[in-house]
Amino acid sequence: MTFRNVRDVTVLAIGDLLVLLISLWLTLLIRYGRLPDAVILDKHLIPFSVLFVIWMIVFYIAGMYERPILALKVNVSSFIFRTHLVNSALALAFFYFIPLFAISPKINLIIFLFVSLSALISWRTLSYRLLRSAESTPAFLIAGGEEMRHLRDEINNDARKRAHFVSFIDPDKMEGVDVKEDVVGKIYSEEIKVVVVDLHHENVEKLLPSLYNLIFSNVRFVDMRRLYEEVFERVPFSTLRYNWFLENISNRSRVSYDLPKRIIDISVALVGGLISLVFYPFVILALKFEDGGEIFSIQTRVGKNNRPIKLFKFRTMTLANDDAHWGETKNEVTKVGKFLRKSRIDELPQLWNVLMGGISLIGPRPEFSDPVKKYCEEIPYYNIRHIIKPGLSGWAQIKHENHPHHSIDVIETKRKLSYDLYYIKNRSLFLDIKVVLKTITHLLLNKGK
Repeated sequence: MTFRNVRDVTVLAIGDLLVLLISLWLTLLIRYGRLPDAVILDKHLIPFSVLFVIWMIVFYIAGMYERPILALKVNVSSFIFRTHLVNSALALAFFYFIPLFAISPKINLIIFLFVSLSALISWRTLSYRLLRSAESTPAFLIAGGEEMRHLRDEINNDARKRAHFVSFIDPDKMEGVDVKEDVVGKIYSEEIKVVVVDLHHENVEKLLPSLYNLIFSNVRFVDMRRLYEEVFERVPFSTLRYNWFLENISNRSRVSYDLPKRIIDISVALVGGLISLVFYPFVILALKFEDGGEIFSIQTRVGKNNRPIKLFKFRTMTLANDDAHWGETKNEVTKVGKFLRKSRIDELPQLWNVLMGGISLIGPRPEFSDPVKKYCEEIPYYNIRHIIKPGLSGWAQIKHENHPHHSIDVIETKRKLSYDLYYIKNRSLFLDIKVVLKTITHLLLNKGK
């Protein structure tokens, strides 16, 4: 059993592609008032097929093959509409600014955009019903804590999941529990074939001899922590102990990852930095015209191995050195600064920080030193996020919507740390590329902080 069912994603991806192809055929039918012949199809099929590949990538980046959009029917229409706006812009750029093909389908493209939007919404609504009707497997949960409740609720409230928890036991509340009757007997009577268990919980050790024999009854055991990571894409923070870090976290150099990552950092930062120079004169004029103050803000943040790093940004506040006056109310965001922040133009100078090696394109977002001191005192293991180089964008930035920004919030930062730890544990070029693509999507949709 897998909770993120590969078959569902495959069905959705194939369905999306077929819907796009059918939408193209309907577009040509509407446009020419007759069944499209081979000449018309050949003329449009190749360029539109390239466009479809781009659109499918955008679908993936936007999360149309991930848990939220699969499960929440109420969000399907609005979610697809927003994604379709991005794809529409890409389609216009593809045909009118990148003249690879000998067609510029003005009316055809407009018709196609409307037809494909309606078809995609209809298909996704139907697919939700089809996936929802699939039979799910009864499961047993043996785990404790807040994350256990979140996992149980997420699985049971998501109709797409191929399992549902019919019973659960908290290892911290084992008094009065008869293992043979309340656990083993329940598994047999309910015909449970999947047991999700926190194998690292000390009280679960007492259950293992009884659970062992269930292997011969075709019962599958799933590590609760691994499943939690798969479902939420972050680590279950309350279950972390030192042994988890010893097993999963290392700052050992990996040439197959570190070298390509640095090459990508240099290439993207150099090209992006040179292109960004186009914005500099306009930003400088705007800042000088508004209050005549400094152009750049130099911020001291905590980098890899707790070393201080200097980050360069366009000034967005009345005082240039944000870190020197961190937390003071008199340092207010200017009108120009508000626009620079919203458009993310203020962060363009940080591309030179990437080029110089102080930060990477992808990694945990570097914090000011004052909040870091506070968090290290109140959040266990917080300092481990400094084991790798920080980044312009990170896993927490695209996954955690409520992370604190220029303020101290221990509760939300603890949640943010759970995403940072997930990234540190699973970091790879594939995950970095996913963060980059998701970041681009967030910028286009004006999401995140």
